[in-house]
Amino acid sequence: MTPALRYARRAANVAFAAGEHDPPEIVMMGSGDAYPEAFPDMGEFAMRAARDFRTETLQYAPRLGLAELREWIAAYVGREGVRVDPDAVIVVNGAKHGLDLACKLFVEPGDTIVVTRPTYQSALGIFRGYEVTYLEIGQDGDGMDVDELATRLAERARAGAAMPKLLYDVPEFHNPTGVTLSARRRERLVELAERYDFLIVEDDPYRRIRFDGEPLAPIASLDTNGRVLGLGTFAKLVAPGLRVGWVTATRDIAGRMGALKSDGGSCPLTQRLLLEYGRAGRLELHVRDMAKIYAGHRDVLAEALRRQIPDATFRVPSGGYYLWVTLPGHVDTDRLLPVALAHGVRFLPASQFFATPGPTNRLRLAYSYASPAGLTEGVRRLARAIGELRG
Repeated sequence: MTPALRYARRAANVAFAAGEHDPPEIVMMGSGDAYPEAFPDMGEFAMRAARDFRTETLQYAPRLGLAELREWIAAYVGREGVRVDPDAVIVVNGAKHGLDLACKLFVEPGDTIVVTRPTYQSALGIFRGYEVTYLEIGQDGDGMDVDELATRLAERARAGAAMPKLLYDVPEFHNPTGVTLSARRRERLVELAERYDFLIVEDDPYRRIRFDGEPLAPIASLDTNGRVLGLGTFAKLVAPGLRVGWVTATRDIAGRMGALKSDGGSCPLTQRLLLEYGRAGRLELHVRDMAKIYAGHRDVLAEALRRQIPDATFRVPSGGYYLWVTLPGHVDTDRLLPVALAHGVRFLPASQFFATPGPTNRLRLAYSYASPAGLTEGVRRLARAIGELRG
């Protein structure tokens, strides 16, 4: 007889993790996987890392990461105005690992975290594990509505309520909406963080996957008092399977994060591989090529939606991986998903992106993984599923 397991409160209602990827006949437009046809050949760098640096890469790594890689990352983000000492950089197993460490370091059960409405679904999953409460702030075409945020924070201050510990945002090509936070709003966020004593977690995986327009200064580049904790990752720049990201913060934060890492130190083999790849000048060339590929994918997906589902609405982003689509009428995307899967296409429904219940007629489509032909076919299948649900 199976015992009645006493799950922790935070885990009692979590959904089961998928055991494997969808079968190949499903057009994947759900998760932001990378385009497999464009993965770089890492063979020479893997060989060098495993052979020439084997006394380093087959050993335990320092908790903060390889010193040379942290120096390289500090210089890399420094080219965009982020002033950080290599000792204030910590290498992690992807940006989500960095977010989890930030919560482990700062968040107590019941603490408040500011998020956009909607926000990145995996971040919500991490926050729920720490039993937080949310202060949800709306968005428009310029990103998070900082006027609304200022009003809500002032109300809390007048009521004597506790201030948020963290504010989490994806300011560049936001996940899922694709909008970019304006320069003026970035400045105001830093001002509000100073006034109300919270940290900004700037999750920035997509800023270099830009198709058009001029880049804006990272929020971290506006910070002079250690108010911004930056999350970066090689997942969107090179390959997600390498599981290497970074956090930029202060020396104190980085040192304490390192002490809290349950892995001891992230894999030195993949760290060295990426360091040599970057030093060889291959990273910039690859990112440039990927931006061209994904721009083409975005355009194919947008055109397919206009043709196949003409009453759907969406904003065309200037970079990143996603379209945030509003379906007409009362199409509930939670109900639509199983019908779509039966037709051979996957998306992510709106419910996954809201901390508290929100609109149900929206969905996120990723254009990163599927081929242009796959994207066109996926939208055709989605249109058929919508028609079946309506009928």
